[in-house]
Amino acid sequence: MELRNIAIIAHVDHGKTTLVDSLLKQSETANVNNMVGETIMDSNPLERERGITILAKNAAINFHGTKINIVDTPGHADFGGEVERIMNLVDGCLLLVDAKEGPMPQTRFVLKKALEAGHRIILVINKIDKPDARPDWVLDQTFDLFVALGANDHQTDFPVIYASAKQGKAGLEPNLETMSNVHPLFETVIKEIPAPISDTQGSLQVSIANVSYDNYKGKTALGRVVRGTFKPGQVAWINRDGKQTLAKITSVMVFDGMKKIEVTEAPAGEIVAFSGIEGINIGETITDPLNPEALPVMKIEEPTVKMTFGVNTSPFAGQEGQFTTTRNIKERLERELQNDVALKVEPGTSAENFTVSGRGELHLSILIENMRREGFEMQVSRPQVIFKEVDGQKQEPFEEVTLEVPEGYSGTVIQKLGTRKGEMKDMRVENGVTTLEFVIPTRGLIGFRNEFMMDTRGQGIINSLFLGYRPYVGELGSTNHGSLISFETGESNTYGLQAAQERGQLFIGPGIAVYEGMVIGKNAKPEDLMVNVCKEKKLSNMRSKGDGVAVGLDTPRVMTLEESLEYVGDDELVEVTPKNIRIRKTFLKEYERKRNG
Repeated sequence: MELRNIAIIAHVDHGKTTLVDSLLKQSETANVNNMVGETIMDSNPLERERGITILAKNAAINFHGTKINIVDTPGHADFGGEVERIMNLVDGCLLLVDAKEGPMPQTRFVLKKALEAGHRIILVINKIDKPDARPDWVLDQTFDLFVALGANDHQTDFPVIYASAKQGKAGLEPNLETMSNVHPLFETVIKEIPAPISDTQGSLQVSIANVSYDNYKGKTALGRVVRGTFKPGQVAWINRDGKQTLAKITSVMVFDGMKKIEVTEAPAGEIVAFSGIEGINIGETITDPLNPEALPVMKIEEPTVKMTFGVNTSPFAGQEGQFTTTRNIKERLERELQNDVALKVEPGTSAENFTVSGRGELHLSILIENMRREGFEMQVSRPQVIFKEVDGQKQEPFEEVTLEVPEGYSGTVIQKLGTRKGEMKDMRVENGVTTLEFVIPTRGLIGFRNEFMMDTRGQGIINSLFLGYRPYVGELGSTNHGSLISFETGESNTYGLQAAQERGQLFIGPGIAVYEGMVIGKNAKPEDLMVNVCKEKKLSNMRSKGDGVAVGLDTPRVMTLEESLEYVGDDELVEVTPKNIRIRKTFLKEYERKRNG
C-alpha cells in the first residue's frame, strides 16, 4: 500500500480541525462513516470549549488504495513545541490560510518550521465562501511570505487548492459552484507529497515525537519508523544523553481513521504508536540491538515565562479540592513533564513551591486549568519572564505583536504599548480598521491583553509571536494597579459592597465567603485600600434591618483564570481550586504587608 504523511499547519482559527473533519468524512476509511458532529479531532474538553487545538493529533485515511497519515497541529505559538516535533513525522504539509485575512503571525511561525525541515507544501486557501474573501490577494501575500522565509525554488513553486472546509468542498479554481467534494485535495496530496523513503531491509531506527499515557498499556510513544521494519520484541533504546539500554516492546499500533489498531509489524515510513518502555521520552531513538544507531536529538526551544506553583495557604485551604499537598502537586507536574517537552519544573524558594516555566501565559494557564479540573488546589504567582546572561549582557525575550483595532481606539492602544517599551514597525488603515505591528519585550505583554480587550470594547484582535532574546530595555512605565482588600473574614453583603463599589470595580457580589487579605476589587487609584464588605446595617428602634438598602449594586466583574493571572501584581497570588478562583495578597495581614513593604 502507498503511504503519505502530512501535517496540517495554520494560524489559530483558520479551520485546520474543520478541514480534517471533511477529509475524514469523505475518505474510504471503514470506521469514519458513522462519525457525526464537528471538530472530531479536538477530543479534549478544554479544546472544544475554547475552539482551539492544544495537542497535536493523528488520524489516517484511505483514498484509492493510498493510506494518508494526517497530523492536526496547534495554531498558537505557545504550543509551538508540538509543531516543531511533528515536522519530524511527516514528508509534507498542507498550509491553511484564511481567504480574507491572509497569512497571520502564527502562519509565519508554523511555515518557518515546515520550510526548515525541507518539506513540500500545498497551499490551501480556506473559507472562500466568506462574503469578503479575496483569494488572489491572499495568494500574493503567501508567496511573499515564502520568499521572506527563504524557501527554495522547489518550495516556492507550490500547488494551490481553494476550499470551504465547512461545506466539505475543494477545487483548483476559486469558484464554489464547480466544487462538489474534497477529492481534488486528496489527489493533489498523492501527486505532490513524496512517499516516505522506505528502506525496510536496513537496521531498525524509530524516532520518538510524542508521548502519552494509557491506563492499560502504560506509557505510549508516538514516532516514525525511519528505517527497517518495526515489530514487538527486543530493541535497543538510546536516550537523549546517548545512553543505550535493552528494552522490550509489548505492542506496535498504527492509525486507522481515529483509532489505533495493533499490528505484527510496521514498515519504514509508517507513523506508529507503541508501548513497553516506561521511561521513554521525546527525541529519543529505538534501534536494532545488534547495530544501534542514534538519530539526531531534537532541539526544543527554551521556555520564556515562569510562574511559582505552591500549596494553597489561604484560610479556605483544603475545603474545595481533593489534592492539596506538595506531594500531590509534585507528582502531577512530573506527569505533565512526560508529555510536554516545552515545560520545565524546578524546586522553588521553599519546600512547598515549584518554579514552572513554559512557552507563554496561555501554555501555563491551560496546565493550571487542567489541574484545577482534576481536583487540585493550589496558589500561583504572577507570570514573569526568564532573563538570560549572554556575554555578560542581560537579555530578555521579545515578541512581535500584530493588532487589529477599530480606528477610533488606535490612539489609546499605541499610547499603552509605548509606555510598555513597544516599538511600532508598521501601521495601516483599511475600511476603518487600523492594523498595527509592534516589537515589544514579553514583560510588556504580561497583563496587557485584558486591558486591550477593555480599551477596544472587545472588538480588537491581538496576535503575538516569539522573536527571540534581545538586550534588556530597562524598567517599564508604570503598569501598577491598586486593589480593594477585604478587611475581615466573613460573608459579603449588599450594605458593605455599596460603600466599596464607590471606590472602584468589584470582583464579587453579595453572599460570597471572603477572608482578610483577599482582593475583592480593583481600586480606581493606583494604591491598595482596605474595605469592609461584611459590614451590616445596624438595627435601630426606628427601622427594620432591610430598610434603606434599595440602592442597586453594579454587576461585579467575574474574573476568569486568565484574567486573574494577568491582573495580579507582584505582591499578589491567585488561589485556584476546583470551585473558585480568588485573588489574594501574598501577606494576608496588614501588619505583615507593612513589615515586608
